[in-house]
Amino acid sequence: MQDTMTPRERWLAVLNREPFDRTPLDYRATPEVNAALVEHMGAANLDEVKQRLHIDSVMGVGPRYVGPKLEAGRDVFGIGHEMVDYGTGAYSETVYNPLAEVETVAEIEAEFEWPDPDWYDFSGIAEAVVGREEWVISGGSYEEFATYKDLRGVERGYMDLYEKPDMVHYCMGKLTDHRYQIAERIYEEAPGRVVWCWVAEDFGTQEALIMSPAMIAEFFIPHMKRMIDLAHDAGAYVFHHSDGAVRENLPQMIEAGIDVLDPVQWRCKDMEREGLVADFGDQIGFHGAMDNQFTLAYGNEEDVRAEVRDNIRILGEKGGYILGPCHNIQPITDPALIVAMYEEAYEAGWQ
Repeated sequence: MQDTMTPRERWLAVLNREPFDRTPLDYRATPEVNAALVEHMGAANLDEVKQRLHIDSVMGVGPRYVGPKLEAGRDVFGIGHEMVDYGTGAYSETVYNPLAEVETVAEIEAEFEWPDPDWYDFSGIAEAVVGREEWVISGGSYEEFATYKDLRGVERGYMDLYEKPDMVHYCMGKLTDHRYQIAERIYEEAPGRVVWCWVAEDFGTQEALIMSPAMIAEFFIPHMKRMIDLAHDAGAYVFHHSDGAVRENLPQMIEAGIDVLDPVQWRCKDMEREGLVADFGDQIGFHGAMDNQFTLAYGNEEDVRAEVRDNIRILGEKGGYILGPCHNIQPITDPALIVAMYEEAYEAGWQ
């Protein structure tokens, strides 16, 4: 077997529902997993691992921060972050919420400085994609309620949807303006090169939506649609990331213009793969679907290989499927299972 398409050609063919050589393969994992996989395979680095496992070359592009000096441990919004070690891996967690104590929009307007897109240097983007004409380039992203919750605190953020809707509307508008202008400049710096962008919000739990479709429509869809339209105008496809049981929300996301659903947590309630394909497979593609809560965490090699084959068969029935893990692969996963996953996907994915 020999690839007849470049990664970019393959992804675009799948996204356009055109003939392709094999199922595209994507990868995401924690730094600890990356290091373990490199060691397991005796590779020089992660790039060699990806090449040997036939994982498509994907690269994200974005600007470089050049704005006012940031306080240690704080980001451009003043949100405090700290690395927390959980034994098997360390993660950046929010430890300070700069808007936690405010009560009104007027207070925010008087006291809070929103970041300026001019605080970023976009000049390196064009150079970054030179020599990577065959790669899949991603650029532009949106997940602004996650930022809002970091500004306010998670519990306050959700309660604000009921108790302070004016504050949510105001801040979400400001956050989306900022994200929109950054994405716009990315697309200007690399015209026609960006294949896809994230438009994300985590709306699902394991069992149901975390909020009603009506609330999503009021607080989120208008902002998400702005980003979707911008990406489409730039020739990019929109991957909508939302963990959990989100089937009930898919019709309005499709109406808003998403092209692909990520990560397809098919073990969650009402997220059966066959039903998703039957009801939505003519309208959107699917990205991910390799379960890292159970299969990659606790399964054996045959479990992993069988799931690969099932995903390709079911989610790829109408085209539009890109195989990868449901989230960052965690350190609990045996590197041998990761190798088995991509080996099976390469073998089983040919058209």
